[in-house]
Amino acid sequence: MTELTLHGGALSGHVHRVMLLARMLGVAIRMEPAPPAVRQSDAFRAMNPLGQIPVLQDGALVLSDSNAIMVYLMRRYGAGSAWIPTDPVLEAEMQRWLSLAAGELAFGPARARLVLQFGIAEDLPHAQAIAARLLGFMQRHLAGRDWLVGSTPSIADLALASYVAVAPEGGVSLAPYPAVTAWLSRLRALPGWFDMPAGPNPVEAAA
Repeated sequence: MTELTLHGGALSGHVHRVMLLARMLGVAIRMEPAPPAVRQSDAFRAMNPLGQIPVLQDGALVLSDSNAIMVYLMRRYGAGSAWIPTDPVLEAEMQRWLSLAAGELAFGPARARLVLQFGIAEDLPHAQAIAARLLGFMQRHLAGRDWLVGSTPSIADLALASYVAVAPEGGVSLAPYPAVTAWLSRLRALPGWFDMPAGPNPVEAAA
C-alpha cells in the first residue's frame, strides 16, 4: 500500500480527527508538519489553494478538508467498519453533524481556542456564545443516548470530539454539560483514541 501522508499539525483539531479515524481503522499515516509559513508556500498552495490543513496525499490523490478526508479513509480503507452508517436516514443525520462541525463547532469552541491559545484577533465572547449554544444542543441530544448518530460511534462523533474536548482551552467550561462529558469519556475508552496535545496557554477558570 502506498504510504499516506497528512500535512498538518498536532495542535489542530481538524488534523486530530483525521488521525483518530486512521488509528481506529488501523491505517498508517505519516504526519508532515505544515506550520503557517509552509502553508503560504507555492508547493503547499498547489495542494490546497486555500492554504488550510489538513491535506492528505495517498499516491496520486491529494485531498483537503478534514471531513472529506474522513469519508475517503472510511470508504477506501474501512471495509467492514461501521464508522459511516449504511441506513440512509442515519447517514443523513451524520452529514448534519459534519455540517455542524464545519459551522458552529468551527466558529464556536475552535475559534475561542484560537483566540486564547494562539492570539488570533477574533471576537472571543461571540465565539464563546456560539460554543455554549452548540454544547447545549449536544447536551439535549445526548441525554439518554451514547452516540451522536445511531447505536454505534461514527465519524460524526470524531468530527465533533476533537474541539469539544479542548473547549476549556477557549474559556468554555464543559461542567454544565454532563451528557457531553460522558460522551467524551466513551470516546476516550475506544481503542485508538488519543488526546490532542494541550495548547500553550492554560485557562484555569474554565477547566
